[in-house]
Amino acid sequence: MEVTSYELYAVPPRWQLLKLETSDGRVGWGEVYTKWHFTGDSQPATANAVDQLMHQYVLGEDPSAIERLWQAMYRSSFYRGGSVQMSAIAGIDEALWDLKGNAAGLPVYELLGGPARDRIRVYQHVRSHGDVSLEASEATGRAAAEAREHVDAGYTAVKLVPTDGLELVDTPSAVERAAEVVGAVREAVGPDVDVALDFHGRASKAMAARLVDALEPFDPMFVEEPLAPEQVGEMDRLAARTSVPIATGERLYSRWEFRPLLEADAVDVVQPDVSSAGGITETKKIADMAETYDVSIAPHCPIGPVALAASLHVDAAAPNALIQEQTILEDDRAMSYLRNPDVFERTGGFLELPDGPGLGIDVDEDRVRELAGTDLAFDRSPGYRADGSVGER
Repeated sequence: MEVTSYELYAVPPRWQLLKLETSDGRVGWGEVYTKWHFTGDSQPATANAVDQLMHQYVLGEDPSAIERLWQAMYRSSFYRGGSVQMSAIAGIDEALWDLKGNAAGLPVYELLGGPARDRIRVYQHVRSHGDVSLEASEATGRAAAEAREHVDAGYTAVKLVPTDGLELVDTPSAVERAAEVVGAVREAVGPDVDVALDFHGRASKAMAARLVDALEPFDPMFVEEPLAPEQVGEMDRLAARTSVPIATGERLYSRWEFRPLLEADAVDVVQPDVSSAGGITETKKIADMAETYDVSIAPHCPIGPVALAASLHVDAAAPNALIQEQTILEDDRAMSYLRNPDVFERTGGFLELPDGPGLGIDVDEDRVRELAGTDLAFDRSPGYRADGSVGER
């Protein structure tokens, strides 16, 4: 058996679904993170990376030799790593694992050593307070009401971004507003529900310290990306001053980038994205490495159903999996890409593990082809501070 062809589909909202075919007629699917938002007729950089990697290292090869193919794709470039290469590798890797599982008639997690659990906990996002035009009291009320709705729907954990863009050293009111929103959410959901907070890398180290101090009384499940990924060297100082678990990693792309955080005891939860950090192969290695430091894994996954399925297989096989991010469980358009959307069956706050072969999903290629290339443009402008300088967003 060898890989004979591939097709990369760009589908709404901004996802890339990769199909591999083999000489014996098997099909495997992966999801490539788009990266670098694009507008008009421009193409995401990862599409070119997929083309080069497929032609150089995968077409004509045995798809079962996943580790060797991964090493060839990664080590082939003298200038390696980073968001584009690792995302391209990730989508190819996921599709290779899907092929391998389909050939064996087993779920991917069975090939990773078998399940460490029967189901994985998921959380839902609280977003309604994000309109910066809202008065503080209205934003607070909306966040509390939305969080309560998610809990009433069965979720046992929610996550929200409690801040807007921040000045390098912001006013007391910026901290107070974040505390009011988080406090209202905590009061609405009660002590038996986890509330995770995402700073989105917006805070300087000075503001991160102030915010974490102010939000600690509300017992967050974790604080995610309290600092931008360029500032991971400062994370240990922040971790040392608080009992709040520190989480980060959605913008780190390999085990080598996670290593300094783990060695510095600067993180409690790592959040690699399976479709960014080299796929199932690399993310499982990151999870294993984190386990030796008593650190949990909560994979980042704000994209489509193939990426979510791949994440669940890592969660299934990783003893230190804590919780899984998702954004699509109530999204009919996202689920329309699958013939078996019930594979993501949620029971309360948990998703059952996929039990079909490979990734356990049946991609509706007719639907994928129908929507490919439509409604994809997205321009993510930078965040501007009051003085006109560019800040984090």
